[in-house]
Amino acid sequence: MSEPQCIVPAGDRCGEGVVWHAAERAVYWTDINRFLIHRLDTESGSVRSWFFDEPVTAIGITDRAGTFLIALGSRLILWQPAKDARADFARPEANTPAARLNDGRPDPFGDLIIGSMFNNVAPDGSAVDISGPPLGALYRVRSDGSIETIKRDIGITNTMAWDLERGRFYTADTLKNEIWAFDYDAATGALSSERDHFTGFDRGSPDGSQIDAEGHLWNARYGGGCVVRISPEGTVSGVLDMPVGNVTNCTFGGDDLKTLYVTTAQGGSGPLERLAGGLFAYRSPVPGLAETIFRFDR
Repeated sequence: MSEPQCIVPAGDRCGEGVVWHAAERAVYWTDINRFLIHRLDTESGSVRSWFFDEPVTAIGITDRAGTFLIALGSRLILWQPAKDARADFARPEANTPAARLNDGRPDPFGDLIIGSMFNNVAPDGSAVDISGPPLGALYRVRSDGSIETIKRDIGITNTMAWDLERGRFYTADTLKNEIWAFDYDAATGALSSERDHFTGFDRGSPDGSQIDAEGHLWNARYGGGCVVRISPEGTVSGVLDMPVGNVTNCTFGGDDLKTLYVTTAQGGSGPLERLAGGLFAYRSPVPGLAETIFRFDR
């Protein structure tokens, strides 16, 4: 896979939230607008999907066997796919339905960092125009379900990633075309020293991201038809061209963590736009890092 290949032509309206589950050798991802979670078994190639009653935006692996922390539009739930058991866990975004949860990922210390945005999904899954002041925020959710607000007044919160030393945190506002860096306190998780890291890139807008083993940020570019690799200094260190326009998120998987799994959305432009909404894979010359885990036991 020297070029990105569509390995699951899922037809997602907005594929997102992709994670690699090493113990299962499986890829999980969502379709926000069809209220779905998909699972690809990489050994058999089989795909299974589960239905939910509202948008599914992010997936977190936990330290409880067979249990995931799932971000729906209005709340967080604990989900056990083997039994399809679901239990409410926390509700970070109090403005629903004006706002909904969006991108999220456990931090290196076991909490969940989750963002929100103006709710652009109608009850039937159709798109709603974004208007009005920015309603997005960034939250920390701890193992007891308690919630801390980190930052407000964000348009669309995307990208949750940490550098190799786990002392720097990256997040983005898609509408502003800005990726920010913060100092991240290893003891408390507190953020400080906000600054621009990567802004104004002319290929689309920043969506989800993941870090590789050299500390470079791989950022999916919605509307830009690519994943851009960004150095720790905030410069372009590579561009992975994608055959579809709307590229939404990515993560590293496989035994060697060198397979980059990339989700996409419909409605863009590209030479193979008929495959938009599919799950793509690319063999990276550089491995990524293992998924971070939400920890109940510390």
